[in-house]
This record gives sequence, structure tokens and C-alpha cells, in this order.
Amino acid sequence: MKITSAFDGGNIEVIAADTPSNVRLNIRVDNGSDHYQWFYFRASGVRDQALRMSIDNAGSASFTDGWVDYQAVASYDRQRWFRVPTRYADGTLTIEHTPTGDAVYYAYFAPYSQERHADLIARSLTADGVRLEVLGSTLDGRDIDLLVIDDPPAADAKASPKKPCWIIARQHPGETMAEWLIEGLLARLLDPQDPVARRLRATSVFYIVPCMNPDGAFRGHLRVNAVGANLNREWTLPTLERSPEVLCVRERMAETGVDFFLDVHGDEGLPYNFIAGPDGIPSLTEAMVALENDFQAALRQASPDFQSVHGYPKAAPGEANMTMATNYVAETHGCLSMTLEQPFKDAADTPLPEVGWSPERCQKLGVAILDALYAVHGKLG
Repeated sequence: MKITSAFDGGNIEVIAADTPSNVRLNIRVDNGSDHYQWFYFRASGVRDQALRMSIDNAGSASFTDGWVDYQAVASYDRQRWFRVPTRYADGTLTIEHTPTGDAVYYAYFAPYSQERHADLIARSLTADGVRLEVLGSTLDGRDIDLLVIDDPPAADAKASPKKPCWIIARQHPGETMAEWLIEGLLARLLDPQDPVARRLRATSVFYIVPCMNPDGAFRGHLRVNAVGANLNREWTLPTLERSPEVLCVRERMAETGVDFFLDVHGDEGLPYNFIAGPDGIPSLTEAMVALENDFQAALRQASPDFQSVHGYPKAAPGEANMTMATNYVAETHGCLSMTLEQPFKDAADTPLPEVGWSPERCQKLGVAILDALYAVHGKLG
């Protein structure tokens, strides 16, 4: 038996693996920070072995409420991910599973590799009206990819300015469900036979950053980039030395303007899909609140997996954290600006216990996002 995480996005430290029934592990801390929770590793030589794997440092992870009622994911082929029996007690997360294959992968959520990211970018660029802008480089030297989707105007179209719509994902790299959602959204948005997508492309320019934090994603981080910066706390004063990812995106936004902004995330503790708006920013208006409510109502109609009952407490007037993307963009550009959260667990209102909240469900929620955007599109700007 061997356990390893020496691959893209991998994260685990082996304390002991002498017998299948007593495997003891730790999650490696994100570089330059105290954060950790993401794990991803392979166990090999384990066919028909009753594995009992304990993550000993789970009790000090960044979000211990994330372990409550949580089930880890596993895969033999890294394509289909399913949930396996997992329990949390006395600060230890224990995964118990008897593999039917020689090797099996285990993870906090279905991984989204940098290789798959490269495939997503390449595939998107084969569609008409799509171009790639490399906004800059990360601290590890990786490209910061921006997809710009801008269809040429129809010959008989009226000359009216298109609305700039920005969508970003994976500021927190371990929240892989965010890029799974982007994959589903892009597949629909670039479908030339989809009428909603065609109308949105005719009236908008889309600026999409599928992975804001490629360094953290490759390193197997939960929360931060290569040097320990939480990108979703860098929007007020980003720098090239600490958070070039945010600085490059923020500067490009200043050039394009923003009429719609969606920042896609995952929440460790709450078993729901929900939206957090820019509550508490100085310039919040009733019109901004009404537009967000309209968007949420349209998304509930488009997807039963989305709900608006459970979510984060609203910030009091004047008490918004302005270092966060949604708040910064709303205040700077006066637009519809939201954070979309997805669960690491199953969706409590619409459970599917075998897979929980899954890549396929993320993708379908991404499809529904376009229905909601279409419903409020005429009110943007």
C-alpha cells in the first residue's frame, strides 16, 4: 500500500500507513498562512482492503463546521466521483472505504486540475467570438487567463453599447466547485444553438476568469495563493508582490467598466447554494437591492438547487468588508455584484446522497445562471 499526493492539486502528509486499517494522515498547511482543509491523494495497492484513514489534524482546520455531516469523495478514474463513509469525532476525520480497484483517489471535493483548466481555455477558444487575454503572471509564473466573449454585431443591429459582464471563480483555490460551474456556464454560453446564450452574447461582452488562483490550485491550497494572500481580502490594495491576480483583474475592470459581476465560491459549512450581496457598502441603494432580489428569484425559478433562505448574515450599513471582491466591485462600479456560494457537502434541500453536490450539478447550476442573467439583463447598467 502506498499513499501519495505528489501531483497537481494534491495535498496530504502521511504519518503512518503500516496497515490498511490504521492509516494516519495530516493535511498540509497552505504556504504562508495558517489555512488548511483541502485534501487530495491517491491510495494504491488497496484492492479489496478495508481502509480506515484518519486525518488527525482535522480538528484544527480552517472551518471545522465543514466536517459536520460531511462525506469525502472518491474516484477510480478521476472522472466519476462518489461519496464514501466519513465521520468526524474528537478532532479527527475518519474515512472508511473498501476499494474495488488497485488504486483510488480521495479528495475534499472533486478536483479541477490545471490540465483540465488548460483544456477548458483551449476548447473555448475554438468558438466564434472568443479570445484569450493573459492579464499577467502569478508569483509562480503561471498565466492569469481571461476569456473575452464578444460576438461581432449583426449587420442590421442597432448601434448600442454592449454591457460588460464579469464572472470570476476560484479566488479560493480549494473551492473547485467554482470552476466546475464555470465549465457548465461556458458550454451553454458558447452554444450557437442556445437562444438565451445568443441573445446575451448579442447584447453583452463577457469577461470570464475561470481560475483566479492557479498557483494555489496547483499547490493544493484551500484558501491562498503562493505567498499566503487570501485573494478575496486583497481588493482594496492589491500589489504585484502579494496579489498580482487581483491587481491585473481590477485594472482590466477599470478599462471595461462593469454592469454585472459574479464571484463564484464554495462554502465549507453550509449545505446550500446561496448568494451574498454587497450589503453594508457605503453606496448601496434600494435599486441595487431590488435588482439582486430579482436575480435571485430568477435563479430559484431556473434551478431548484438554488435557494435564498439560508446564507450569510447581512452586514449592517457602513460595515461591509471592502477588501472583498463583491463589495469592492459594487462600490466602484455601482453594478449588480454578487458572490455565489456552493456546498462542499450535499445540497440539503435537494440531496443526492451517492454523489452529494457534484461536478455535474455545479455545471447545471452554471447553465441556470444564464437564465437568471437573461431575466434581469434589461435592468443592468
